Amino acid sequence: MKNTPSSNPELTKHIEDLIRFKGGGHNEKEVADIIENALKLLTDVQDTGDVRVIQTTVRELRYAFRLFAPYSDKRKVTIFGSARTKPDKLEYKQALDFGQKIVKAGFMVITGAGPGIMQAGHEGAGSEHSFGANIRLPWEQGANPVIREDKKLVTFKYFFTRKLIFIRHSDAIVLFPGGFGTMDEGYEAITLMQTGKSQLMPLVLVDRPGGTYWSTWDKNIREHLLRDQLISPDDLNLYHITDDTDEAVKIVTRFYRNFHSTRFVREQLVVRLQHAPSETAIDALNEDFADLVLTGKIQSIPATVEEVADNDHLQLYRIGFAFNRRDYGRLRQLIDVLNSL
Repeated sequence: MKNTPSSNPELTKHIEDLIRFKGGGHNEKEVADIIENALKLLTDVQDTGDVRVIQTTVRELRYAFRLFAPYSDKRKVTIFGSARTKPDKLEYKQALDFGQKIVKAGFMVITGAGPGIMQAGHEGAGSEHSFGANIRLPWEQGANPVIREDKKLVTFKYFFTRKLIFIRHSDAIVLFPGGFGTMDEGYEAITLMQTGKSQLMPLVLVDRPGGTYWSTWDKNIREHLLRDQLISPDDLNLYHITDDTDEAVKIVTRFYRNFHSTRFVREQLVVRLQHAPSETAIDALNEDFADLVLTGKIQSIPATVEEVADNDHLQLYRIGFAFNRRDYGRLRQLIDVLNSL
């Protein structure tokens, strides 16, 4: 293990000895830094409640990451929606139907593990293909019966750790009508994509046939946020609205027809693909998306040194360019073009 960047060599040695005593393991340098920062709490943070927030956060995230790790090779869709939706409601039946269809398309399903839309998603997916990220609340909610006894269930104390896990492990997000929580989770997802703090992924808003829940929401976005220039027109590319579960499944699966993932390597955005674009296609990308490129141009590239060191999807094709790190709605359009090649 390399030394931590501590200014106290004696402390560094004690931490390294402790890690060796524990038997070593993954990411020793990063774990050493966590230990050193934990020790700083002894002098830096006096309030017990504040320390308990850090204590609980680390414990919850460690457990959740361990739970999801064996399934890292499977793409997952998070389903959000009201816990109060009854089984006789059309939205419940749609969520159940979507859960069934998205599992057949090769995805697993994550929900908040509660009743309503969450239970419907799990019923459709089946417990074998489901994860639950529950939250402890004084009045609701216990985990629904589909996921209650499953090992792929984790219960959180804090909403912020729970939401981080949703986003961190999702490859798509599908929202059905819901209350404040659904709105919060939807806005969180779109904000993280708009600002580049999460991977771009499909964000699909599913209404009941003939319903106006999401169209009314979209009207508010366009008539206030867009009209008053509080967002850019390209930000509207970050979500899609439908009332058809088959269409929702298509939006999710088509996003990964060719596109795989992105990674920043220094100043370059690396876009990883299942199929190599032709030179003609790359020329067209440079012509149509020049506004995304700070310097140079979009080009096919081999795996970077950093990706090789991490053994990071080396079998995939790549394009790279100096992305402006601002126009993620336009970047979503570029991905759509890559998927259409």
